[in-house]
Amino acid sequence: MSEGIKIIALNRRARHDYAVEDSLECGIELLGTEVKSFRDGKISFPDAWAEISDGEVWLRSLRIAENPFSSIFNHDPDRKKRLLLHREEIKRLTRRVEEKGFTLIPLSFYFKKGRVKVELGVCKGKKTYDKRADIRERDVKRDVEREFRRGLS
Repeated sequence: MSEGIKIIALNRRARHDYAVEDSLECGIELLGTEVKSFRDGKISFPDAWAEISDGEVWLRSLRIAENPFSSIFNHDPDRKKRLLLHREEIKRLTRRVEEKGFTLIPLSFYFKKGRVKVELGVCKGKKTYDKRADIRERDVKRDVEREFRRGLS
């Protein structure tokens, strides 16, 4: 990624379990204590997903740990978070998600110019044999690169 971007967390599991068809950057509406927890990297999102309801996109199952220094002003760690997108982007996502098998999955969280951003992927679930094919392809590619390096030296 370019300068001014600091990656907070990557969802490597999503790229293993889903075929990413499209991705887009969107903002996320957070409370002050949630931003502090993001800065500390205290987030968990193994099963996170996004839903579209009433023309808004909501991120579900994202757990942001409470900040120990916030006393009574702390946030609910499991609340749903609203994603900030343009109306046209939401309409386009709605059309894609209504197709059979597509879902919205957060692929990564990062800071861009001091603001928390989410890379949201339009994904389709992989079958077990697709996952095995990807692993086999990766192994073959690694073997070819190894043989190529061995031939150079």
